[in-house]
Amino acid sequence: MLTIDGSMGEGGGQVLRTSLALSVLSATPFRINGIRAGRARPGLMRQHLAAVNAAAQIGDATVHGADVGSTALEFRPKAIRGGNYSFAIGGAGSTTLVFQTVLWPLLLGASEPSSLRFEGGTHNPMAPPFDFLVQAFLPVVARMGGQVEAELTAHGFYPAGGGRWTATIRPAPRLGRLELLERGELRQVSARSLVASLPPSVALRQLDMLASALGWDRSACRPHMVERSRGPGNALLSFIECEHITEVVTGFGDRGVPSESVVAGVVTEVTRYLSAKVPVGEHLADQLLLPMALGGGGVFRTVEPSRHCLTQLTLLELFLGTSSVVTQEGKDAWRIEIVSRSA
Repeated sequence: MLTIDGSMGEGGGQVLRTSLALSVLSATPFRINGIRAGRARPGLMRQHLAAVNAAAQIGDATVHGADVGSTALEFRPKAIRGGNYSFAIGGAGSTTLVFQTVLWPLLLGASEPSSLRFEGGTHNPMAPPFDFLVQAFLPVVARMGGQVEAELTAHGFYPAGGGRWTATIRPAPRLGRLELLERGELRQVSARSLVASLPPSVALRQLDMLASALGWDRSACRPHMVERSRGPGNALLSFIECEHITEVVTGFGDRGVPSESVVAGVVTEVTRYLSAKVPVGEHLADQLLLPMALGGGGVFRTVEPSRHCLTQLTLLELFLGTSSVVTQEGKDAWRIEIVSRSA
């Protein structure tokens, strides 16, 4: 049994989710101690427990310590089972993070296609929003040979949740090598402000400020009034569509947080990405490492790696023996190369 230190690196839920995915896929039992030790409220929260239960379902696993608040867990998978699954996270727990936990085992280890249904949060702070999945993440997965489709039926904002979406995963024998060194010609920039149970003026004001700060065409920045939402919510999304990649940058509104702060955060991240002249943004970088390690390896250029990214590299080495090379090329331009176990 492999022993994982849950406090490694940034000490968050990513250590647990990646360990679950790799455990199921490689049939490696593990014990993790100090779950989310780097967070203000350590231990399993509801959305992390949902990821554990989801991984246990698809991996026919025996689990000990799967309780809210638990800081230690033992996980023993048996066999990967594709098929039809429904995962209700409860509240506004992130459905996209649970999806990324079960994606790789079902894509690379199952013998039959899988249909997944999710209910919970779709647009959460500290998690990839659904728009990021379908416009930034899954197109790169497709380039590597993964056939994954996702469709949103209802938005779910924090704290009410209530979002719903489905995914279809067709097993792939292997993922190909990924090379993303240039983003190519800038084709289009746009923005969308999602507002649920809030005045339309919130969206219009955010878009006015964003377009002015970035010098973007205001007609390409549009509001989206979310109907039939379980509760109020707001997400400001910007899209940078290039020849080889699309980057999605998101800011989330919350009670007591002025629109100026939401817009300023998005503007700062967009400006950083455009100035760095790299194809892969900060958040996409750590999400591409796992499929690269499981597939044919590869290389990409990105901004300075986050602690999330460096923690992921450590976990891949522990589980898979993956070697990596991280090189700084400029002020905020880095090159990350992954040599997969099958390369």
